[in-house]
Amino acid sequence: MEILKKQIIAISFLLIGFSSFSQNDNLALRKAFKESYTFEYNKAYADAIASLSKVHDENSYELQLRLGWLNYINKNYTQSLANYSKAASLKPYAVEAKLGVVKPLSALESWDKVLQTYEEILKIDPQNYTANYWAGAIYYNRKKYDQASRYFEKIVNLYPFDYDANHMLAWTYLNMGKSNEAKAFFGKALLNRPDDASSLEGLSKLK
Repeated sequence: MEILKKQIIAISFLLIGFSSFSQNDNLALRKAFKESYTFEYNKAYADAIASLSKVHDENSYELQLRLGWLNYINKNYTQSLANYSKAASLKPYAVEAKLGVVKPLSALESWDKVLQTYEEILKIDPQNYTANYWAGAIYYNRKKYDQASRYFEKIVNLYPFDYDANHMLAWTYLNMGKSNEAKAFFGKALLNRPDDASSLEGLSKLK
């Protein structure tokens, strides 16, 4: 019984010490994040990055995500990609990290990898608006209209009055030779933006 009491006391001290360490560690992290937000607001991006370097932790998802963003707006795309990729590896099902990865990849014009990342997102979140829309846009720009239409159709089914999806689906159908469908979706886009030049141009091509 005496031994058990001693073990309980020892564990209690360990827990108190761990709690104190965690609290102090969290306070330092919060302070660094707060400083980084202030520096970012003043467009002092290098200082914002430096403030987080003081508490740098390779295994902190939040730090890697934040550094990914700061390096991105500081136009250090290679480092941004490294940070976002690290965050994505720490939380494999985190959509926000993968959307972060897309930012520097787009800046570096690595479109195959951008598309691959969107496909990874859609395996986790099949109805994700951003991934569906931009995957569709990439296929559209590659003139792979049949593939593009699948992504835009999905968005229109989820958001029937969304301008961007209706507009892009209309142009996709126009390029596929589906005139009636294109006309219908240009019409929907124009209900959202009645004077939209691109949709009006699309309609004029159907006459």
